[in-house]
Amino acid sequence: MLDIYTIIFLALAVFIFFRLRSVLGQRTGKERPPYDPYSRDATRPPPAPADNVVTLPERNSDLPARAPVNDDTPPGFRWQGVTTEGSPVAQALDQIVAIEPDFDAKQFLSGAKGAYELIVLAFANGDRRQLKDLLAKDVYDGFVAAIADRESRGETMESRFVSIETADLVDANVRGRTAQVTVRFVSKLISVTRAKDGSVADGSPDSVSDVTDVWTFARDLGTRDPNWKLVATEAAQ
Repeated sequence: MLDIYTIIFLALAVFIFFRLRSVLGQRTGKERPPYDPYSRDATRPPPAPADNVVTLPERNSDLPARAPVNDDTPPGFRWQGVTTEGSPVAQALDQIVAIEPDFDAKQFLSGAKGAYELIVLAFANGDRRQLKDLLAKDVYDGFVAAIADRESRGETMESRFVSIETADLVDANVRGRTAQVTVRFVSKLISVTRAKDGSVADGSPDSVSDVTDVWTFARDLGTRDPNWKLVATEAAQ
C-alpha cells in the first residue's frame, strides 16, 4: 500500500516531466545535429553571426567572387605644399625620387632649416670644424676667409635667431647623379659685430633684423653619405 509520501513524490515527478516537455519540445527525428565548429561537413549549418562580426568567404565556396571596387580617385600630388604640380621643381624632385625612393621634400626642408641655423651660428662663433662638415669646399674656403679677416681685426660676432619664418623650396635640378635643391629662408635675427674694445662695429644687440637668404644644397644621390652640403649662398632683399 502506497503511503502519502510516495504519492506526493509521484505527483511531483509527473508535474516535472510535463513541464520539461513543454519547454524543450519533443524530438521528431528530423532535428539537425549539433553544430561542430571544427567539422569539415559542409552540410552542417554555421552559427548565426553576431551583428559586429564580418563573415569571411570560404576558399571552396561556390558563390561567385565579389567584383573588385573600381576606385578611379586619382592619387594626391606627391609634392603638395612644397611646389606646384607640373613645375620644373616638381619634375626635378621626381627625378630625385626615381634614384632615392625614400626622399621626402618636407623632411628635407626641415633638415635644411636646422642646417641654416647651425651654419649661421657656426660662422658667427668662428667654428671652422662644424662648418667643414656642412659646406662644400669652395663655400667653406670663403667662410673661413671671412672669419680670418674678422679675427685679424680683433672683432667678434654675436648672432641669435628669434625665429625662422619660412623655408621655401624655390629650385631643384638633377645633373647626372648630383641633385641640387635651393631654399629661400626668411628669418628674424639679432646680430652684432663688436670691435676689439667691445664697441659695436656693425649691427645691434637689441634690434631684430629681417633676413632673407637663398641657399643651395647639393648631394650625390645613391651614395651612403646622407648629408647635403651647402654649395652656394645668396643674400636676397
